[in-house]
Amino acid sequence: MTEQPASGLRRRDVVVAMSCGLCVAAMVGAAYAAVPFYNWFCRTTGFNGTTQVATSAPGGTLERKVTVRFDANVGPGLPWRFEPEQNSIEVKLGEVVTVNYLVINQAARPITASAAYNVAPLNAGAYFQKINCFCFTEQTLKAGESREMAVVFYVDPFFVKQTKANEINNITLSYTFYQQREPSRPVADSSMAGQAKVY
Repeated sequence: MTEQPASGLRRRDVVVAMSCGLCVAAMVGAAYAAVPFYNWFCRTTGFNGTTQVATSAPGGTLERKVTVRFDANVGPGLPWRFEPEQNSIEVKLGEVVTVNYLVINQAARPITASAAYNVAPLNAGAYFQKINCFCFTEQTLKAGESREMAVVFYVDPFFVKQTKANEINNITLSYTFYQQREPSRPVADSSMAGQAKVY
């Protein structure tokens, strides 16, 4: 049995190491790309009840109506009261509607939160168009502050061409506010406290 030259073994080890490194780098890159790609996919297709973002009103309305229900929730540990000013509204397809929500910070400190959202049934997400919404940005409320927040939307008239559109008479728009992590503040080194510099 002949032994491989040392240089050949080193070359093979380098190739294996480089291959492993490239594989790890590709996996890390894919992990970072997965979240924005998933968000883009959901926004584009309405997958999983993700609503769409519109820049303008549709060209017209149809007589077909649906009832839109409004659901408001807060995540664990968020001391906010959050509720729609009306529980439901009947709208024509293509009709632009503004609905307000009331939110109150019941804590004794300012809090920043952002709202996650979706619609049910899930296949209606591709046709639920938001022109403006408080959910597009983070919201910061001072201690005890109350605020009225609006969402401007319409249900796309193309909804009638959806396979099971005739079976859908109710759409639920659901929001959940989640507290955002506060930025960390630098902490002074306690071991240096009370010590004066000596020159």
